[in-house]
Amino acid sequence: MKAIVQDRFGPPDSLRPADIDRPRPGPGQVLVRVRAAAVNPYDWHMLRGDPYAARLTPGMGLTRPKSRVAGLDAAGEVAAVGAGVRGLRPGDEVLGFCPGSFAEYALTTPDLLVPKPAGLSFEQAAAVPVAAVTALRGLRTVGRVRAGQRVLVNGAGGGVGTFAVQLAAALDAEVTGVCGTGSTGLVRSLGAAHVVDHTREDCTEGRPGHYDVILDNVGNHPPSRLRRVLAPAGTLVANGGGTPGRVLGAMGTALRVAALNTVTRQNLRVILPAVPSGPARDDLLAVTALIGSGRLTPVIGRTLPLADAAEGVRHVERGHARGKTVLTVA
Repeated sequence: MKAIVQDRFGPPDSLRPADIDRPRPGPGQVLVRVRAAAVNPYDWHMLRGDPYAARLTPGMGLTRPKSRVAGLDAAGEVAAVGAGVRGLRPGDEVLGFCPGSFAEYALTTPDLLVPKPAGLSFEQAAAVPVAAVTALRGLRTVGRVRAGQRVLVNGAGGGVGTFAVQLAAALDAEVTGVCGTGSTGLVRSLGAAHVVDHTREDCTEGRPGHYDVILDNVGNHPPSRLRRVLAPAGTLVANGGGTPGRVLGAMGTALRVAALNTVTRQNLRVILPAVPSGPARDDLLAVTALIGSGRLTPVIGRTLPLADAAEGVRHVERGHARGKTVLTVA
């Protein structure tokens, strides 16, 4: 099968197309025929082995990538199931977390898959797992957004941000989206009551104590600055998924936020991008239910063929990507 592989840590150019053996599902596993795969900051972190501290974790690898085939988000059809798998049959259209999704086929487990909403294309469906679940966890699980609250989404035009604006609006919050000039119209169309163009305004110079919840997907303001516009008992949710850093990266952000949290009434929390852990299937079902009801729509900014995966990762790594970047798999 065709796949995009990485044999060493390095820049996006380290990715290369290759023909490798098709995996076979073992007991409790599902083989997915991938039709589309989305690109996430997670992918360039795994590709570069960034930050170094993360190489000590089981999933990344110490001196070379533990997973040779890149990718995590996928949408496609069930190709085969292993012994003991119930509720899934070959031909079922699904989306979810499929490690090694930059390939024609990928292995995963039933708890990381949900049915693809009928109204979504495979490209739209592939854009959902990491970004939508991260937004859901940031706003609903950690931020506990309620109707009538004022919510600030920094990085509102990106993959997580476009889902977060819609989710906050669906929760009947008053949403302010911070984005670049080219995304202001998009962010407003997604449900933001107010839009801040970060090239012209500094969102931390606004009214002190104005926001009940802040979801920061960018990390371009220190927590001490964001706290100025956060309500006295408000919640700052720092999404550290895209934070670069050779040594600690998002782990450094988490440590700084944790230290600040001990000396303030405000709630300061860190989330990392949604990966196959925790109640993944419940969260996927929650976001697909919102999609089915019309309250949530994936935003795709760029679509590329699988062979151009390196360019897709490079585009996301540069930052300021509009919506999701998706790879199509023939």
